[in-house]
Amino acid sequence: MGVIQLSYSTFGLTDLDFPAAIDAVDEVGYAGVEIAFHRRQFNPFEIGDDELAAVRRRLQALRVKPACIATASHFFTPSRPHEPSLISLDLAGRKRRIDLIKRGIHCARALGVSLVTFGSGFVRDEHVCNPAVNPRELLVDSIRECLREIRDDEDISLLIEPEPGMLIETLEQGLSLIEEVGSPRFRLHVDICHAYCSEKNYVAALAAAAPLARYLHVSDARPGYNLKIVKDAEDLIFDLDFAAKLVYFPDTADFLLVDRDHPLYFCDTTPDRARRRRIDALLGKAGVRQAPREVEYPSLYAGSSCLDDEIFTYLISVPGLSYEVLERARPVIAYLRGVGNPPLIDTMVANTLTGIVHFHEIPGEGTLDFATTFDTLTGNGFSGYAAVELYHHVGSWRKALMQSHRHLMRLTGTQ
Repeated sequence: MGVIQLSYSTFGLTDLDFPAAIDAVDEVGYAGVEIAFHRRQFNPFEIGDDELAAVRRRLQALRVKPACIATASHFFTPSRPHEPSLISLDLAGRKRRIDLIKRGIHCARALGVSLVTFGSGFVRDEHVCNPAVNPRELLVDSIRECLREIRDDEDISLLIEPEPGMLIETLEQGLSLIEEVGSPRFRLHVDICHAYCSEKNYVAALAAAAPLARYLHVSDARPGYNLKIVKDAEDLIFDLDFAAKLVYFPDTADFLLVDRDHPLYFCDTTPDRARRRRIDALLGKAGVRQAPREVEYPSLYAGSSCLDDEIFTYLISVPGLSYEVLERARPVIAYLRGVGNPPLIDTMVANTLTGIVHFHEIPGEGTLDFATTFDTLTGNGFSGYAAVELYHHVGSWRKALMQSHRHLMRLTGTQ
């Protein structure tokens, strides 16, 4: 049986300065701390070798040990996280992300850390418009370029973290990528929340992934309202038992919500006959018998609300569409969730393969079975750090930090 040691990510402590963050993790009793790149807290473009040496000395004086370097997805442009990615069509964009990961390797070397983690990135509108370019080939080439930064005598591995909506979304895709890259220094980072969101049988998927997994992220999650945003096309397929669809019409920038209970058409002007016929055809294809209600798009509330974090997290996970389309969808999602009006959807919105919401909840506050999860991983060969990652709870970091430790310690039996 393997052993799991609890860690906590500084990405959930970004209201603190870096020394205070690692002190807080140490004081609660975590065995490890994940060092996440952050523009204000731990910025690899501003931290020199002398400062890294000072960080190493500080960590050596504490009980808590550095578990991993996370080359944070939100680093470059917080409003467009994960961009640019390792699969960006623009070489300059790919090189920016490659450089960030290489800086992660440099920090790992300086701090005595053996793991550096990253994600694949999303297929965006630029990929859809350029089908001759294979984003997976870009990803493999980018990873191999990052691997060349590791010296032959170093114990440093790069880890791919599958994430809902990304090119590498499932654990099986992660394992396939590891096989294609073909390097013993490239392994798997399993985010348990992501697996819960992306795997129809997440326990079986974890069992298969455990032998090549070197690191875990931990957070809870719960079911929600699964909604896919797609462009109008002749080959659209509907399975409303799996997910509702929000169909985008590029010629008018309108949206049709294809939902059994709430078919809605969000528009600037009344649709013409041709559009009405298309709406009827789409609803008929999906088996929706109700006539859609028209909602004037300019009447939607487009300001800030207490649901901004949820809606932002949902929208950035939608692949294949431009950010302009996603921004235009924002007031529509807010309307459905009850911002400025009674809610039509009373659970959080999901864009996943299971309907589980990709929103990191404090362990114990969702529906994930951590006991079975940990037993499956350790029983199939995983040993290492499991870092609690709660960037959605920065404002209540103290509660998240302490409650996570209390809940998970009894399941791991170690520190």
